[in-house]
Amino acid sequence: MKHSILLAFCIIYLAFICKTIAAPEPVLDISGKKVTTGVKYYILPVIRGRGGGLTVANVSNLNSDNNPCPLYAIQEKLEVKNGEPVTFTPYNAKKGVILTSTDLNIKSYVTTKCPQTQVWKLLKVLSGVWFLSAWGEEGNPGINTISNWFKIEKAGKDYVFSFCPSVCKCQTLCRELGLYVDDNGIKHLALSDQVPSFRVVFKRA
Repeated sequence: MKHSILLAFCIIYLAFICKTIAAPEPVLDISGKKVTTGVKYYILPVIRGRGGGLTVANVSNLNSDNNPCPLYAIQEKLEVKNGEPVTFTPYNAKKGVILTSTDLNIKSYVTTKCPQTQVWKLLKVLSGVWFLSAWGEEGNPGINTISNWFKIEKAGKDYVFSFCPSVCKCQTLCRELGLYVDDNGIKHLALSDQVPSFRVVFKRA
């Protein structure tokens, strides 16, 4: 009996180790093609009927004195809207295929009066809640840009975003991103233990 329990534990432990050290694999779009750098993609929800794709926009209740900055990563209210396209740039390459579990910058492309960059970064807004704003720095991986790096992780047949940067040897938060609904009903892409992971797919723009 003891040997059976030990064997079962070993199998579970090995399975966990294998999952943890699984090699990165190419991220695929909804047509089955590899997602690549320099190409714009829409980020769409797997579960339909609850909103559209992701975009960045001015959220007036968070920006004081009618300041148009920063822009926040939010979900479109209407399912028919794809949101605005983004590009992905890994920390170690300007060209090539995007891989899972790899640190990368996410950059939006919207017309705005806000002079800030459109590279996504974490910005703490509430206690225990970090929203994604478009106010980051592209490239220069390291401790000074730690809040600008995200990863795409496999979630079954779908994908999730995570913030768990490995571009420096420093202690950081490590969690998958979800949608946080603010008091005005706006769904923010956010890091918080109060929201479940947000499953997505990618569509070439």
